Amino acid sequence: MSAPFSWIRPEPWGIHIVPADVWVDPGRAADRALVTHGHADHARGGHGTAVATPETLAIMDLRYNTREGATPVEYGETIRLKGGVDATYIPAGHVLGSAQILLEHAGERVIVTGDYKRRADPTCKPFEVTPCDIFITEATFGLPVFCHPPIEEEMAKLLDRLAAHPDRCVLVGAYALGKAQRVIAELRRAGHKDPIYLHGAMEKMCRLYEEHGVDLGELRLVSDYSKDDMRGAIVVCPPSALNDRWSRRLPDPITAMASGWMRVRQRARQRNVELPLVISDHADWDELTRTIEEVGAQENWITHGREVALLRWCQLNQRRARALALVGYEDEDD
Repeated sequence: MSAPFSWIRPEPWGIHIVPADVWVDPGRAADRALVTHGHADHARGGHGTAVATPETLAIMDLRYNTREGATPVEYGETIRLKGGVDATYIPAGHVLGSAQILLEHAGERVIVTGDYKRRADPTCKPFEVTPCDIFITEATFGLPVFCHPPIEEEMAKLLDRLAAHPDRCVLVGAYALGKAQRVIAELRRAGHKDPIYLHGAMEKMCRLYEEHGVDLGELRLVSDYSKDDMRGAIVVCPPSALNDRWSRRLPDPITAMASGWMRVRQRARQRNVELPLVISDHADWDELTRTIEEVGAQENWITHGREVALLRWCQLNQRRARALALVGYEDEDD
């Protein structure tokens, strides 16, 4: 008789589901991959078969040209893999199409969260708490110092700064997949109806979100308009363009950046950010610990982030836990 949970094996480049010979979010090309979401540290090209939500597959096709071998699975749908393993995709609340993957075999249940957050987000389905035996959780912001403020406060800061400087623009650096669209959608929710200008690198992903039912309002390309047209406007660009020559075409931009890392003042100074916006698509410390409590797993496996502090919290709260040594997972510009 095999040992409990011997069918699921963490390896340096991903989670291996042994009976099915399938990998979850592998860091290198695999014959069969289950993909939680479209960010580059979880998704890639080169897989023989990639199983993901339709939205994630569309993102992967746009970014990595991965149409061949794409196998869609809807939220709540269970697929049978080789070796008697069932996989069910459950909303993770991270970005459009993001999913936790519930794996079931021989009466045992394992959740791989990928990345997730617990805050409401108008651009994706919210995280669903799902009971399991082993909970494999991210820990990107796994330190008590990380406590994300309500996004309404950050939107108010942005709009107040814009109103105070009508002859300038506010240039917001935001990760091209997920963060940019969430910032735009939250601005619309806050009542900002004016056109929002985009760096060219943001256009295709924003259009993909719109094709999947996310209303972003009127978007304009910076390249199609003059400097004077953009006075009193919000412009969204990749973080790498904040201090790039490209920004010289803008009217005296106030540099802002939307990221959970803006909680760390040194990171804001390093990027010459005048208006740090603490907006994250990952769970903060309180949300990570609350999720572990709510899921109530027998054991928690902690990965890609600040594993040590969350591991210690589990120990102090009499919860079995271990840290995984997965490689290739980046902080991104969250």
